[in-house]
Amino acid sequence: MDRMGELIELIAQFATVDGIQATPIEGLSLVRISHPSEPMHAVHHPALCIVAQGRKRVIAGDRVLNYDATNFLVVSVDTPVIGQVVEATPEAPYLCMKLELDAAEISALLIEVGGVTAAAAEAEPSVAVSPILPDLLDAAIRLVRLLERPEDLAVLGPMLKREILYRLLRSDQATKLQQIALAESRLQQVNRAIGWIKLNYRDAFAIETLAAEARMSASALHLHFKAVTAMSPLQYQKQLRLQEARRLMLSEALDAATAGHRVGYDSPSQFSREYARTFGAPPLRDVARLKAGDLQSAG
Repeated sequence: MDRMGELIELIAQFATVDGIQATPIEGLSLVRISHPSEPMHAVHHPALCIVAQGRKRVIAGDRVLNYDATNFLVVSVDTPVIGQVVEATPEAPYLCMKLELDAAEISALLIEVGGVTAAAAEAEPSVAVSPILPDLLDAAIRLVRLLERPEDLAVLGPMLKREILYRLLRSDQATKLQQIALAESRLQQVNRAIGWIKLNYRDAFAIETLAAEARMSASALHLHFKAVTAMSPLQYQKQLRLQEARRLMLSEALDAATAGHRVGYDSPSQFSREYARTFGAPPLRDVARLKAGDLQSAG
């Protein structure tokens, strides 16, 4: 059996039903989806995703990325994305492992390897794919295999997660990982702006206010925010508003006007227009479709 075949068997062993499944290993989740999915809107947190079987498409702003068993995905900051499983069957489901990336763990490793490059100060797209590396795949397999030996998790789990981070630092995504850890990198300046928008997404804001929070000029913020997230700060805010309104209508059964007002829209008609443009249907029809179970989420 080849190495990817091992990962397929391991994920299938522990992800026996469709959906995203947490594991006893902190930060590690497994995903199984048996059919192609509709496009799903979500905020993707910093993570490494390795697909063992099937194929997925991720859209971040105007960037479209496809990844499968030949490459891996890295996300460096919280980014609104549209994800869609495009290749999956009950006989050969989409199988994926997702490992959250922790800035403190990356920082500690960087201190030891001493490998911060000048490029880490510049902004990069927050979502990227790269060819899978044998050493990275091997470490990922050994991490998932720990689920067969719970008694070893406490000791070997942190060691293997650390090895995965080390392999990423030796890949062409090293700069992206360094940016996650460096407090004054362009990525972290953008990340401060993202954090502020997430706290204040209901309120209108001036770009100068956001730039002061990020400790950048307004023009630099707009340039680097777009480079990282593939959208402007206002587009990012709109995505957060609409996703939260969708959640409110689903989980709290709010009507469209109330949900729109709750997330900061003063005009119900504007909310309905922007909602339909984003999700492909007006609020009531979209929520009815979601409740009917037509859409699936996946990592």
